[in-house]
Amino acid sequence: MAEARQIAGVLSGSIPRGQSEPSLSRQFVLAAAVVLIFGMGTIGLWVSSRIEEAVTHNAAAATALYVDSIIAPLTQDMADSGTLTEGAKLALKETLSQGVLSQKMFSFKIWTPDGKIVFSNEDSLIGKRFGMTEGLSEARAGRIHAEFEHLGEAENALESASGIPLLEIYSPIREPWSGKIIAIAEFYEAAQDLRHELNIAQLQSWLVVAVVTLCMLGLLYGIVARGSRLIVSQRSALNEKVETLSRLLTQNAVLHRRVEQAARRSANLNERYLRRISAELHDGPAQLLAFASLRFPSVKEGTTDGDEARRVKDALDEAMREIRNICRGLTLPELETLSPVDVINRAVSAHESRTGTEVMLERAATLPALSQAEKICVYRFLQETLNNAARHAGAKGQRVVVKVGPDGFSLTVSDDGPGFDRAASHEGLGLVGLEERIASLGGKLHVESAPNRGTRLTMNLPGKTE
Repeated sequence: MAEARQIAGVLSGSIPRGQSEPSLSRQFVLAAAVVLIFGMGTIGLWVSSRIEEAVTHNAAAATALYVDSIIAPLTQDMADSGTLTEGAKLALKETLSQGVLSQKMFSFKIWTPDGKIVFSNEDSLIGKRFGMTEGLSEARAGRIHAEFEHLGEAENALESASGIPLLEIYSPIREPWSGKIIAIAEFYEAAQDLRHELNIAQLQSWLVVAVVTLCMLGLLYGIVARGSRLIVSQRSALNEKVETLSRLLTQNAVLHRRVEQAARRSANLNERYLRRISAELHDGPAQLLAFASLRFPSVKEGTTDGDEARRVKDALDEAMREIRNICRGLTLPELETLSPVDVINRAVSAHESRTGTEVMLERAATLPALSQAEKICVYRFLQETLNNAARHAGAKGQRVVVKVGPDGFSLTVSDDGPGFDRAASHEGLGLVGLEERIASLGGKLHVESAPNRGTRLTMNLPGKTE
């Protein structure tokens, strides 16, 4: 039984008492939240970086194309000498200080392909060399390179101190007829508007990611929560069934032990019944027949008077009556086709006919159906208890009461005789046999008796209702 409870507990997913465990839906929410937040956060960071990269590149390409159209014609001297003439420098300064470029450009540098600054709006940087940065390498390879607010290089002291968002752009300057890269233009564009647009785009992308994540989490939670509720209800139902099964197993174990005990005692009882029948035959009919046998030769030869012959006849008649009574107690009428009401009526009527006494019978008009074994048990119970009432109580106040209630079927036989003390008396075979017979059907026998207070015997059979 304990193993069955443990197995059922494992199958139902139940946990031992005294311990707590989060619900399945809560466990899912915690796990899914971690996975989705990590996954969608990664996606959000990737999308944001791609947005910033794309916007930055597009803005840089447009600006570089515009600047190249203005600056490239002024720097063609570098194709031959690698330096700018004073006229070219003056023209560059005037161009950068007027018009649209003066509004867009924060600073401007021109590099030689080998990493030397030949022009800058910061005069102190002209003629200096710095290490090759990623931007310079990309531009020397013929590609436009743009970085947003990456001002960690040594030549960016002025830009870093500005405190405004800047877009750093490296653009190759080519010789028109050959396409050869003769210089690299590095310029910094004030990018407050670009920074604002990037922030809005990133915020919108994060909002979209967050909404999608919440929708996914909510949808999955709804599915899991529904399944969790179903599992909880099934677990509760299974636990109830396990408890019911445990109670039934306990009851069955008790009944099984009682049946085994009754079976073990049945052999002894049968032997005792045989001894009882043997004793009744020996002490009753056998003695009378022996007496008649001794007197029969005298009666046959006519050497005795009429009184002796009458005594022989009386002995034979008494022996026959006792044999009939013994046989009547051993055999049962046909009970299979009789209803419970007819079984009770027949047992009471047979007792009244045999003893010439009256029995008060109280019962309901209809009684529950009984099996053949239960009908036999009812008949034997009435037969034994009414015989005891006639024998020991002088048939005084014999009463039979039949009841049907929530606890099952009950049959009570009582009398107003002298009663007996159960503690001091030795119960006969009849009551012991009845108790075993009733126990084998799952019922119980209750005996209430005391000296001078009568006797009441009640038989209960469980589960029998109208």
